[in-house]
Amino acid sequence: MKRPVVIFLYTEIATYFTACCNELQKFADVHVIRYPVNKEAPFQFGEDGDGVKYYERKNHSPEELKQLVLSLNPDIIFCSGWIDKEYLKICAAYKGKIPVVLCMDTKWKGTAKQKIAALLSPFLLKTKFSHAWVPGNRQKEYAKKLGFAEKQIHTGYYCADTSFFSPLFHKYKAQKKTNFPKRFLYVGRYYDFKGITDLWQAFIQLQKETPSEWELWCLGTGDIDPMQHPKIKHFGFVQPSDLEPYIADTGIFILPSRFEPWAVVVHEYAAAGFPMILSSEVGSADSFLITGENGYLFEPANIPDLKEKLKSITAVSDETLNLMSERSAALADRLTTQTWAQTALTIIRNAN
Repeated sequence: MKRPVVIFLYTEIATYFTACCNELQKFADVHVIRYPVNKEAPFQFGEDGDGVKYYERKNHSPEELKQLVLSLNPDIIFCSGWIDKEYLKICAAYKGKIPVVLCMDTKWKGTAKQKIAALLSPFLLKTKFSHAWVPGNRQKEYAKKLGFAEKQIHTGYYCADTSFFSPLFHKYKAQKKTNFPKRFLYVGRYYDFKGITDLWQAFIQLQKETPSEWELWCLGTGDIDPMQHPKIKHFGFVQPSDLEPYIADTGIFILPSRFEPWAVVVHEYAAAGFPMILSSEVGSADSFLITGENGYLFEPANIPDLKEKLKSITAVSDETLNLMSERSAALADRLTTQTWAQTALTIIRNAN
């Protein structure tokens, strides 16, 4: 049987996406046209890992891009959003011939802009896409508003590299049961919308009010200068392949975002067995956080609320923290690179 040819018209890729593509490559020929790497998240990628073929978007003129896709003779096209006009032209050309899938992470909020997009979708998006693949239910709601039928929408589009993170939970489980690390961990860019200054302020206030052994470790870089404090440590951007020591030596994952459509990083640290404190703005909290079972939600940009959640989790016993770790890992196991690849194949098989 001929292997299906899959094309991703993508923006900037990350290692979790390449891990998913490598899994899909076991069953299909995978080609990815991509944007340059973000300077604030300078992931390092090998060339054509495990047979996946990568092409630089900036190196192709519109006509060259069109001819490249034509030469590959795809059985399905996945397109990352609708911002690239040349990508959209390709999608329109293939709509009705093969499945053309819109991949998006925008949550439905009922804003005026979204309502206008829903009204215009039959004339714009639906002329280019036959299906939608989204991360979770809030994005699925938006896809329905855009005119996609239930059977045309699939969830689970964003997936962590579970083959990397899940084994680390099992590797360090016994060590953390013996001595649970009293360290919070933030992994993300140093941008205002990430709520990083809210986290620093809440942590410093908590340390001032009730000093403790707890530390805050931060992995990332961006346009905000790191806030200095004896118990806050900054490590800069860390390549995913170098994360293991930090995972071994920290205990609670925190993402305080003021704006966050999804955040794959939540899935990653759930897979690694981390109890969590997340703002309610984090889209992936819907899938990987159950309040009271493996962590807590707080109101975004609400420093007192975040401080109280930090305080609450520091009061939890090590035994309970380890039970929360188990729960996080179990929630993460519901979506793996294997299930991601099978979803992509299902869209191809059930296209008609």
